[in-house]
Amino acid sequence: MSNSDVIPSHVHVALLPSSGVGHLLPFLRLAASLIRHQCSVTLITTHPVVSSSESQIISTFLSLFPQVTEKKFTLIPIDPTTANTTDPFFLQWETIRRSAHLLFPLLSSSSPLLSFIVTDVTLMTSVISITENLRLPNYCLFTASARMLSLVSCFPSIPSSIPKASLPPALLDSKSFLAKDLSESGKCIKHSDGVLINTFEELEKETLEMLPTKGLPTVFTLGPLLPLEFEGGSSFAPLEWLENQRKSSVVYVSFGSRTAMSKEQIRELGKGLVLSGYKFLWVVKSKIVDKEEIGDDLDEILGHQVMNKVKKNYGFVLNRWVDQWRILSHKAVGGFMSHCGWNSVVEAAWHGIPVLGWPQHGDQMINGEVIEAAGWGLCMKSWGWGLNNHLVKGEEIGDKIKELMENQMVRMKAAGISEAAKKSSESGGSCHNMAKLFQSLNKN
Repeated sequence: MSNSDVIPSHVHVALLPSSGVGHLLPFLRLAASLIRHQCSVTLITTHPVVSSSESQIISTFLSLFPQVTEKKFTLIPIDPTTANTTDPFFLQWETIRRSAHLLFPLLSSSSPLLSFIVTDVTLMTSVISITENLRLPNYCLFTASARMLSLVSCFPSIPSSIPKASLPPALLDSKSFLAKDLSESGKCIKHSDGVLINTFEELEKETLEMLPTKGLPTVFTLGPLLPLEFEGGSSFAPLEWLENQRKSSVVYVSFGSRTAMSKEQIRELGKGLVLSGYKFLWVVKSKIVDKEEIGDDLDEILGHQVMNKVKKNYGFVLNRWVDQWRILSHKAVGGFMSHCGWNSVVEAAWHGIPVLGWPQHGDQMINGEVIEAAGWGLCMKSWGWGLNNHLVKGEEIGDKIKELMENQMVRMKAAGISEAAKKSSESGGSCHNMAKLFQSLNKN
């Protein structure tokens, strides 16, 4: 079946991402997929953005995809004291939502006319009324797992399949920004024309089969949404080091850019890497407990024990962005110690890399359970959430790294999930579901 057989003529799609790189990248990957399906794409960019990283990513994307139209959405500043949060990314969500009425002229003036819009889940509460007035189909892009979607769809109720302990502490406080946001988002999703999600059937089969009972519109599994070439940055130094390592001998460690650990915990993590006996590639692109960015003096932060291993070529440490996709694809990488951000989970699944999950906040514990249930990794629930008072000792961390790296059953399961991910990206998987998405336009 060719694209022309399933895509209505002159499809024009607007994309409205939210703040945070973890929300932005799935939208850009979706944009690239839509372009491959011969769609016209308009990217709505908010001004200002929260981080320079987002600004740089958007600029690079637009330069590489000149066929994409950018529409700038200038936000109305808000009084932060009225937002019930101090988190800069949550504040941006609220700012976008309070400026949503400005989208009406922006969307209605699009030429050619828009066929539909894809809106970030965090913005649906304010955007859905705008698009209903325009009679513009509005599809929600859900940037986490189907398992997390099952929670959002019924929150503040909690499905029996999700342990209460898997919810971040903020969700257990009904007055918190996150709890109110999740509750309102779940209601609005049900009024959307469909939910797009970066997952695939073999990764979350049971959850996906259960979602139709949750009162949701049609869920279109479009995963894996594959990274774009420019995402990894320009530093390939780790790849040069990896070339000299044996197959599956290196554990890759990365907790994303927003994870905050105490100095003591960072030291214990380093101790654990050393005690595991495995070589390690550690991307320390995170913040310490006082929110200060980790600087160049890694010897002071990580400890002499770790840095001595680095000097002896038993490890490699960086404090800048790397091309995670290329690292995970390298034959030398045999395990991934991760915070279980959903983008990282899907990337690890594609490459068949066993994961040692140490969730830090948000949806990450639930994502880790997806890995654990499928048998291709471990989720360390007993280590608790980031920044709690429980210090995980290096000896325990080292033991778990060894357990992951030496478990052949886990490795076989990871290889199986990789095969399923690649099959899903072929014509019978995500491409087929993209076709179903276009066919659903005829029903609106």
